[in-house]
Amino acid sequence: MALLNWTWRQHAGPLRRPLRGDLRRPIRWGWLLLLLGVLCAGVRAQVPADLERQVKAAYLYKFAGFVDWPDGSFARPDSPLVIGVAGADALAEQLELSVAGHSVNGRSVQVRKVRRGEALAGLHVLYLGALDKAALQEMLAASRGLALLTVSDSDEVYAMGSMINFVMADDKVRFDVALKPVAQAHIRISARMLLAAYRVQTGGA
Repeated sequence: MALLNWTWRQHAGPLRRPLRGDLRRPIRWGWLLLLLGVLCAGVRAQVPADLERQVKAAYLYKFAGFVDWPDGSFARPDSPLVIGVAGADALAEQLELSVAGHSVNGRSVQVRKVRRGEALAGLHVLYLGALDKAALQEMLAASRGLALLTVSDSDEVYAMGSMINFVMADDKVRFDVALKPVAQAHIRISARMLLAAYRVQTGGA
């Protein structure tokens, strides 16, 4: 049974250098704790795949609050943060429910279903789901040069260069982080998020 093991620390932890935005933008977790309470209470009555989608949707939303994008990533001060979902329409629909009425660092959140061949400009997070290998390679290639956080749940896609990869560990949904593609995209991930990761690869996947 896939359950969320969310272990964000309350402090930044030891770092070689501070990451911008860690202390200036605290994230409130009350809504997520409430969500998890509901999920755990009804876990036996739910289909595991449904529960897993809810957990991944919660992760995708929370990831955005622990990332700093470079200047110019948003057209206006009030521009929304856009999360793209490719090859996982059910997850996109769950994510739309999860972000409704919520914001990230003062920005509203939009969810966009992304199809093969569509431009990725304007996205800030991209989840890569069940697509064929050629489509995945195309999307990852198109993401290079953009300040775009890419997320997958396949070791194969992670090896191709996605930045975050969902993994199952002790029947819980966890995530790995590859720092090399993150640095190449000129985005920064908070120390708190790295502390919560299952594994962090400093040299990339």
